[in-house]
Amino acid sequence: MKRLGLWGGAIISLMLLVSCKKNTESVDVCIYGGTSAGVIAAYTASMEGKTVLLVEPGRHLGGMTSGGLGYTDIGNKFVVTGLARDFYRRIGNHYGKFEQWIFEPSVAENIFKDYVERGNVEVLYSHRLNEVKKDGARISEIVVENSENPSPKTNKQIRAKVFIDCSYEGDLMAHAGVSYTVGREDNSVYGETYNGVQMMRGHQFWDPIDPYVVPGDSTSGLIWGVSHDVLQPTGTGDKKIQAYNFRVCLTDDPNNMIPITRPDNYDSTRYGLVLRLHSVSPRKSVYDYFIWSRMPNSKTDINNGGGISTDMIGMNWDYPEADYDRRAEIWKAHEDYTKGLFYFLGHDERVPEFMRIEMLKWGYPKDEYVDNNHWTHQLYVREARRMIGDLVMTEHHCVGKEVVDDVIGWAAYTMDSHNCDRIVVRGEVKNEGNVEIGGFPPYPISYRAITPKRREVTNLLVPVCLSASHIAYGSIRMEPVFMVLAQSAAVAACLSIDNGIDVQDVDIARLQEVLRTDPLSDGSVPEILVDNDDKSCVELNGGWNFNFDTYRGYGLNFLVDDSKGDTLKTVKYIPDVQVAGEYEVYMFFPRLESAATYTSVGVYDGKNMEEKQIYKDDVEVVGQTGGEWVYVGKYTLAKGRDAYVEISNKGADNVVAADAVLFRPVKK
Repeated sequence: MKRLGLWGGAIISLMLLVSCKKNTESVDVCIYGGTSAGVIAAYTASMEGKTVLLVEPGRHLGGMTSGGLGYTDIGNKFVVTGLARDFYRRIGNHYGKFEQWIFEPSVAENIFKDYVERGNVEVLYSHRLNEVKKDGARISEIVVENSENPSPKTNKQIRAKVFIDCSYEGDLMAHAGVSYTVGREDNSVYGETYNGVQMMRGHQFWDPIDPYVVPGDSTSGLIWGVSHDVLQPTGTGDKKIQAYNFRVCLTDDPNNMIPITRPDNYDSTRYGLVLRLHSVSPRKSVYDYFIWSRMPNSKTDINNGGGISTDMIGMNWDYPEADYDRRAEIWKAHEDYTKGLFYFLGHDERVPEFMRIEMLKWGYPKDEYVDNNHWTHQLYVREARRMIGDLVMTEHHCVGKEVVDDVIGWAAYTMDSHNCDRIVVRGEVKNEGNVEIGGFPPYPISYRAITPKRREVTNLLVPVCLSASHIAYGSIRMEPVFMVLAQSAAVAACLSIDNGIDVQDVDIARLQEVLRTDPLSDGSVPEILVDNDDKSCVELNGGWNFNFDTYRGYGLNFLVDDSKGDTLKTVKYIPDVQVAGEYEVYMFFPRLESAATYTSVGVYDGKNMEEKQIYKDDVEVVGQTGGEWVYVGKYTLAKGRDAYVEISNKGADNVVAADAVLFRPVKK
């Protein structure tokens, strides 16, 4: 019996060992969070020859990019490089364009799925972080649990040489002991101007709105959505974060529409501010309550707009550091509120009839989010935790007062924050926290902003919840930029592994070289971009002027001439062709109100000159930029610097602009 007991114990031990191995996986790089950044990081690392595991708490890839944010926030296309640029080119290819910045959610998700398939990336869906284990300053493994049915029996241990946190919440970063902050720094912390408490006019109640349940009676309590907080001095720091919402995809195609019905937990009192706003400042349309952007195929990307809209101001403060149950409650409250708002506008008899009729034209699209009751899978977590690294990106970096030299990407959006609180000020409802400060050119982002302090973790990179102040993060936090930083993080992770060094010791020059020479991480011939600032590749003839409108232009500036061709002026763009072959040529066309009817363009392929005219009315500018790439033609170019594109003011009847020229290799 004793011998049988020993054999029985051995069998049990063997079974436990097999079970343990079954639930343990070792890879080179583990990425947590299947956001747009997570997918790009995983694809990059895999294409660099590393074993990769992408862990996604939900059942979908792409985060906000596939979650309804189809009207891409860019700022300036100069900052969209590498695989991020490739993503928007693939979107464009789907719609028959060169590149496209507005798109349907399902189109985006299918492209992200294609990345993981082409990269042979293993994805672990429906698993979320449970525990982080460390050996000194290195993460040795993470433990993840099933998001839909948590149980210690099904937990998985994941070991990796380098980890990348691509979640919007920064959970891996936080559980690994990395320093971070939540909320708004006081302006005094980094010597900023637009951090902390801010009472501005954006998305504001411009008219006097009574805050009380019974108008004029403070004893009746505050109307729903208004907090008891008191306005603090401008620039005061606090733990409040900018509002979350859902970017909503609706359709007005009757053949693809599911009616908006009464949602869970519906309560019409939540929309009292809608009625009060209309009573003092009548809305001309239901669309006045939103930023209503049209997407392809009769769909929308609906965002917050105005004093009362889809932002659930002040209802998300717990979210960044909450446990999973509390986060689910906040998530559901946002869903109920948003669905309820659409239902209210379409059915409540206190809403003017013409608005109800407008709202009832819309419904949920049958072909979007088909496994989630046609509702987006991603709450817009605009800001949660933010790492505190050796370098913190601040307002000073945004406006160019401080410039980093360890560049791994660029940002270009306004310093942007949605409102953080809704309070009573001098007896009226006011929103607090909105900031929209722009007018500065693209600026570089530091590698040190995505690496933790060495004493805390040496094998972790954080390209989403990066090291930035609240107001600087508001400029950086755009999906294309997250993708760019994630690709940089993945390349850095590979260099760290290859050289057996901490992520803090990665050679920045080598990292930059890889990103420049292999921007698609597939060894393909890179395209050649010649901007007007590239002095070694641009020849000017005549007195061109600089225009610093970074909304309409590509990069820091572009050239303009308003002489109407009185004196011939030319700009010659000369590519340094390293690989001979066929190239598609594009010019960037800044859309100016005073633009000439056409722009004269000459292309010399090294043997022959071809002249063309680009008509301004033929240039369709779509999305949040005032410029677009225009196809010029396909040409065979020899190696060297013989070919060029020349933009001139010949025949101009108004202003001519000359910006960037792109030479894109034709794939065989």
